[in-house]
Order: sequence, then structure tokens, then C-alpha cells
Amino acid sequence: MSSSSTSPPPAITTARVLFLTAAIAVIVSNLYASQPLIGLIAPALGLGPAVASLTTTVTLFGYAAGLVFLVPLIDIVAHRRLIVTTLACAVAALLLSIAAPTAVLFLIASAAIGVTTTAVQMLVTVAASLAPATDRGRVVGTVQSGIVIGVLLSRPVASLVAEFCGWRAFYALTAASIAVIALVLARMVDARPPARRANYLALVRSLGPLMVSEPVLWQRALNQILLMGAFSAFWTAVALRLAAPPFDLGQRGIALFALAGVSGAVIAPLAGRIADRGWSAPATTLAHVTALAGIVVAGLAADGPWAVHASAAAPSVSLAALTLAAALLDLGLFADQTLGRIAINTVRPEARGRLNALYTGLFFIGGAAGAALAGLAWDWQGWAGVCWVGLGFTLAALIAGRCMRPRPSRGPVTARP
Repeated sequence: MSSSSTSPPPAITTARVLFLTAAIAVIVSNLYASQPLIGLIAPALGLGPAVASLTTTVTLFGYAAGLVFLVPLIDIVAHRRLIVTTLACAVAALLLSIAAPTAVLFLIASAAIGVTTTAVQMLVTVAASLAPATDRGRVVGTVQSGIVIGVLLSRPVASLVAEFCGWRAFYALTAASIAVIALVLARMVDARPPARRANYLALVRSLGPLMVSEPVLWQRALNQILLMGAFSAFWTAVALRLAAPPFDLGQRGIALFALAGVSGAVIAPLAGRIADRGWSAPATTLAHVTALAGIVVAGLAADGPWAVHASAAAPSVSLAALTLAAALLDLGLFADQTLGRIAINTVRPEARGRLNALYTGLFFIGGAAGAALAGLAWDWQGWAGVCWVGLGFTLAALIAGRCMRPRPSRGPVTARP
């Protein structure tokens, strides 16, 4: 028997945790970076505005497909081989997006970027598997903050690089960074094959039974579906509100406002430490109350349903209220998301990849629903309508979190060879 099959996995040191966090932040930035670049990409490839907007759409669809069909492989394929191969494909997709001579090839590359960005979920699984049970919350919470940081900084960084060097320079910079990350991970990640082998189709088929039979998964996913609905509704419509009177903010002002979401990166490691102490239940309730408070504060701002002053009379007060609302909503969402991620990585070690894929995929449903309802609510009643949508989502999350406590698992769901 080779030494590689008998030696224990490498320890999850602080340096490893910080590297994984930074790696996740860099990789996940590809999901939304195209949004501020569309105005530059469209004329370069001869795209109309409607087609150019598909860049982010196909990237997110690719990410969703990767969650279902790629991430579950982490349960049956050696972690090193799967992650390094996925990142190598990500580099190839980014290079194709730079060199693509036609819009069709660029959109294909964008979809491939989305698929390979799911490597971040594989890295969360690896971090959870390497961490001791007593420290798993802190580790998962810390690496989870990398997702928040990456999403938060992707748009302003992409805009800044493109302003000085062109939009292709951002994709080149990301490709080079991911190539370096892949080389480091090739030495850091355990190369041993998983103890359990399974047929790929059986693995994918096991996703449905796993979701039905694991109450911790659907309880935590329901919390996130509802909170993501409120989060997506707020962030979809707030740019419209900020661009209108009395604020009249331009793109730079709106980008600076988005930095209020940094609270999500701060709370993720703290939520992990709270979970390690066994305080997940009260912390979850507090997260839901915090998100609800964010929506209430948003409703106290300009033209909100509970506004206590005329928006034109005190725009600075309204802007401060919206900023506080964004911070509170992000705090609640990402605290609950981190607590949920820790919970699902604890119940079934043999299915961590599938559980992470399902959890992330399910709360994307809430995000899509929130974005759709935000548009309808804005047409219906403006900012007040958006606040009512957010209030409905956050109240439902608070009630669900209090009334639907997960029962013990019904037993392992495995993919048969």
C-alpha cells in the first residue's frame, strides 16, 4: 500500500485557511464581473444591448449547471484532480473569452466560466473535510467570507482595471491569478481518492432523495431561499432608487453604496465561531431578526412605506437609512448562510459535495424570485412596493426558522456503484 493512501490529510493551518479564502474570492469574482464591462464588451464584439446583457445571464446559468452536474463529483473523485482540472478549464475559458472573435464564442466562454466557477463550492467542501469538528465552524465561516469578498469587489475591480487597461485585461488578470492558485492547490489539496466510489449517473440521481431525506438541508435551504428573496429584491431595486431624486447618484456613487455589503464578509467568520460554541439556534433567530430590521429601516428611508419625513427634505438622512438597511440585511443573510453551510457540512461527511451543491442551488431560487418580484413591485408602488416584498420574505424566514426545527436525519443516502 502506498504512503499516499495511508497518510492523514494535511492539517488545515491558519495559512491554508487564509489562502483558500483568498482563492475563493478570486475565483468567484468571475460570476458578476461582466456586469460593469458590458458597455465595453458590446461594441468590441458587435453586440446589441439586449444580447450583451446575456453575458452575465449565461454565466449564472453555467454556474447553476455546474452546481448540479460538476460539484457532486467531489464526493467520488480525488479532490486534487477534480479541483485542479476544473481550475485549468476555468483558465482556458477565460483565455477563450479574451480571444473570442465572435459573440457566439464569447457567450460559450462565459457559460464555461460559470460552470468552472463552481470550484469555490469544492474548496468549501475541502476546507470542511480538513477541519477538526471542534473548529469546523470557524474554518467554514472564514472561507465563506471569501465568497462575499469576491462578489463585493468583483464589480469595482473589473471597472477599475477596464478603465485603465481595457476589459480584456481583467479576464487576463483573473486567468493568471487562477493559474497560480491551481499550482498552489496542486500541492496543498489531498490527492487520495475518496473512500466511497460510485457511478456518476447514480450520484446525480441521488440528489433528489438526499434533498428529501435530509431535514437539515431543506430547513437551512428554506431559510436562505426566503432571505435571498429579500436580499435580491433590495439590491435589484436600490440602484433605481439611488439614481432617482433626491439622491441622483451616478455609477460611482452607487458602487460606493454597494460597499455597505462588506458587513457580510465581517460576519461570516464570527458566525462560524458561534456555531463552534453550539449557539447556532439563537444565532439563526438573531440573523433573521437582523435581516427583518434591515427591511424595516429601508422602509423608513425615502418614499418607503413607513417613511417619517419627506424624502426631499432630508436626503442625507434617507441615504444613511438605506446604507444602514443594506448593512443589516447583508449581516442577517450571510450570518444565516454561514450557519447553514456549517450545519450541512456536519450531518453527512460522505455527501458534503452534493449537500453544498444542493444548498447553493436552492437558495439561488430565492434570489431569482426576489429579483423578479422587485421589478413588479417597483412598477406597482415604487420603493414602497419593494419594501413590502422584502418584509414578506424576512417575516416568512423568521417564522420558518422558529417553527420548523430539523428532525434527525433518516439515514445515509448513497449513490450505488
